Amino acid sequence: MLPARACRNVVAQGRSLSPLVARASFLKPSPATLPRRPNFLIQRRQQSSVSASPEPPTPFSPPPPRSPPRQRPSILWTLFKYASVTVLCTTAGFAMAAAPAYKTIQEIITPPTDAETLELFTADSDVLAEIDEQLFAHPLVKSLLEDPSFIASRPHLKIPPSLRLHNLTGGTLIGENKIGVPPLTFTTEDGSRFVSVQHLGSALCGHPGIVHGGLLGTLLDEGLARCCFPALPNRVGVTASLNITYKKPCMANQYVVLRAETTKVEGRKAWVKGRLETLVDEAKGEVPMVLTEAEALFIEPRQAATMARVYST
Repeated sequence: MLPARACRNVVAQGRSLSPLVARASFLKPSPATLPRRPNFLIQRRQQSSVSASPEPPTPFSPPPPRSPPRQRPSILWTLFKYASVTVLCTTAGFAMAAAPAYKTIQEIITPPTDAETLELFTADSDVLAEIDEQLFAHPLVKSLLEDPSFIASRPHLKIPPSLRLHNLTGGTLIGENKIGVPPLTFTTEDGSRFVSVQHLGSALCGHPGIVHGGLLGTLLDEGLARCCFPALPNRVGVTASLNITYKKPCMANQYVVLRAETTKVEGRKAWVKGRLETLVDEAKGEVPMVLTEAEALFIEPRQAATMARVYST
């Protein structure tokens, strides 16, 4: 090719450029002689041109509302919450612990009636069931049940079940081979007379086959006390003296009858005498054998009105 300045000179001189152009055309490379670019470069350029094309603008959407910042509870509220949980748990614990005691208190305040105690005993063996059946079938017991001057009951069954295990005559001594069934008692409303019937088993012996004298003294102490309690101002007393005379040996595995009567009452003092004898059918002319005799003095404590009772009378 001619330089630009030469071309201007030629034109100025009125010469034609066509021969020169034709002459220089051979210097321009033909497309066939140009090196071909690889396909992957062409594809990359196309992709870059496509990717460089601007995307359509997305419509504007406002950002989601921000949640209000979480407020931390105050110290007073935290203390109140933990204190409430502590009080609730403590109250529940005390309630669970006091439930048995509450039941026992209710049983002491509202014991069964005298008539109800006659139906409360349930024998847990055939031997005890037979003893109980023979007890109620005896002629003496039947006559006492029909006597309106006596109040029949099984006073040991007024003791709450949870306390019977800690009661000597109402729990420890009750059972097979001991005092087989709860004693059946008959007392007058004024505390003047008392009768009880019970069966003594083979586990109460001192010598083989002979009931221990200490057990007989226990039965007399309790029986004479129950006789005079209704005659005392607050219907309770303690033993001041007890004199026992043993007459005959008391054989095991038999029924015995305790009879007592109040001989004198002065204020808080009551004198009682009684005896233990064998159970016989006097209607057939049988004579009971006196086993022991006793005299006792019972005094009501000054604080008897506020004393704790096994059961209310």
